[in-house]
Amino acid sequence: MFEPFEQNCGALVKIELRNILLKLPRYVKRGAAILVDVVLCIVTFWLALYLRLGEFVYLNSSYVIAIALSVGLAIPIFIVSGLYRAVFRYSGLPAVLTIGKASVFYGLFYFCMVTIIGVDNTPRTIGIIQPVLLFLSIASSRAVAYFWLGQDYRVITGVHARERVLIYGAGSAGRQIAVALAGHREFKVVGFLDDDQRLIGGVVNGFTVYDPNDVALQVSKSNVNTVLLAIPSVSRQRRQQIIDKISKLKIAIRTLPSVADIAQGRISVSDIKELDLDDLLGRSPVPAEPSLIAKSVHGKRVLVTGAGGSIGSELARQIFSQKPAELILLDHSEFALYQINESLSLMKAEDDPSSITIHPVLASVKDEATLERILNKHKPETLFHAAAYKHVPLVEMNVEEGIVNNVFGTKHVAELALKHGVDHFILISTDKAVRPTNVMGATKRLAELIVQECAAQAEKSATGQKFSAVRFGNVIGSSGSVVPLFREQISKGGPVTVTHEEVTRYFMSIEEAVGLVLQAASLSSGGEIFLLDMGDPVKVFDLAKGMIHLSGLSLRDQTNPDGDISIETIGLRPGEKLYEELLIDINASEYTSHKKIRKAQEPKFSQTELQNHLVTISNFIASGDVDSMKNYITTLANL
Repeated sequence: MFEPFEQNCGALVKIELRNILLKLPRYVKRGAAILVDVVLCIVTFWLALYLRLGEFVYLNSSYVIAIALSVGLAIPIFIVSGLYRAVFRYSGLPAVLTIGKASVFYGLFYFCMVTIIGVDNTPRTIGIIQPVLLFLSIASSRAVAYFWLGQDYRVITGVHARERVLIYGAGSAGRQIAVALAGHREFKVVGFLDDDQRLIGGVVNGFTVYDPNDVALQVSKSNVNTVLLAIPSVSRQRRQQIIDKISKLKIAIRTLPSVADIAQGRISVSDIKELDLDDLLGRSPVPAEPSLIAKSVHGKRVLVTGAGGSIGSELARQIFSQKPAELILLDHSEFALYQINESLSLMKAEDDPSSITIHPVLASVKDEATLERILNKHKPETLFHAAAYKHVPLVEMNVEEGIVNNVFGTKHVAELALKHGVDHFILISTDKAVRPTNVMGATKRLAELIVQECAAQAEKSATGQKFSAVRFGNVIGSSGSVVPLFREQISKGGPVTVTHEEVTRYFMSIEEAVGLVLQAASLSSGGEIFLLDMGDPVKVFDLAKGMIHLSGLSLRDQTNPDGDISIETIGLRPGEKLYEELLIDINASEYTSHKKIRKAQEPKFSQTELQNHLVTISNFIASGDVDSMKNYITTLANL
């Protein structure tokens, strides 16, 4: 009756012992490993003598030199080889390879000393036998540590199941990530897929290479739940074909960075990521023209308003990479400003600590007096105005604040830029400024009109200053974007919520959009509203379905009531449109020298008309008449 109790006690003791070992300081564990290897050097020498002589002998003083040579050669070689830096409970194929390389070096040296030169009282064949035994014993000791500590550690931490992964691509990237995943707690590689017929059926890094046409069979046979795309150099068209094929299976698809991202170093597990929007939509990003990106910012004093926001922070990073003389970061959010300042400070420390001066400035664009002091002090040559409230429902519920910040904030910044001789002024606008039906879009259209008026004044006074705006649609990764929202909803088991089945939007990555903004700034001659070519609009409902499928899940609807995740239509939000546009008049636009940047010729007010309208809006604000100011600016923005 006590047998089960005794067995449970034994298991608990073993778990407790392993817990104690796992919690030991790293230097203690390394010392223990070295001590074990010293003992193994002695034991394998003794076993080698037995194999050579056919009987066990006492290890007396006559063998001291041979044993000392073994220990004196092995331990330093193992240290230099990094054998003691490995975490044994995660060791796998990489550790075996390291042990093998170290043992080869050791064996060569020991062979030279014992077999070729010779050691008194020691048979010369020991120089061959002992290194082989030492390799086998050390590899075995690491295997014991891996299985005894590693498996139990995964039980202790509650990690029982791992994603079973097929790696698509048996090239350099695929092989590197297979090595990185060896022994990983979250992923287990079960094989490769590759289009190269010469590799199919072969073994790479210990894993079989399968035909991609048999992916469904291998997924079923090996219980695969993830395919990892390790094909960074393949064309976007071919990549999309692969994704379309795999997405029909109920498995997740993950990817590695592009060739440019991984060219500088080895690939690690941290490089694995979800498919980005370009993967989901099959859209190829537009390569940037380095000369255009650098033209308006390299070696200049650059000010970014709203620098802590999604667009502003990416602007700051890309401008920083172009080595401006000074970078002034302005934001009214202390936390957002802190984050971007810390991010750039790290980039600066890695690059050249003395290269670029960064000025974080805590201020609001609504405060005209403070803005004047900032421009007078720092004298920026290029100014990117990204500060704005942009969430449609929130601005719709906070009309007065939206107008004050987006309209009059832009007026303050633009007019002060004109006054203080800023060479380039670029407003970050939005497709919602085109025929706006909401307050946010209307405020951004008025902001465009203000910038156009400043451009007209600059042209009239022949100052050479250039004022322009850049208009684009939704950027992935910005606050409020649907893609992060959908990912979060999918991770929680759904439902995924869309406002309407017919809602369509233009999409672009935040990095690409900002790169095009910087290029548009260099193309400005004054007064333009630049439009970024964002490809074809996409149905948000279709995007949601695609994200569900590419997460390895199925859509639950009337045709598939047993699916994993449903999509719910919650209705259009206040001020939201079904379709967004980039142009007021499609015929009143022309291409620039950049194939993805157009410029629009759109109606604008005279200086007197604009000032009168702004006075009227100010009066509505002073009276607190929200409905009147809302109706007025919406009508005004659609003239």
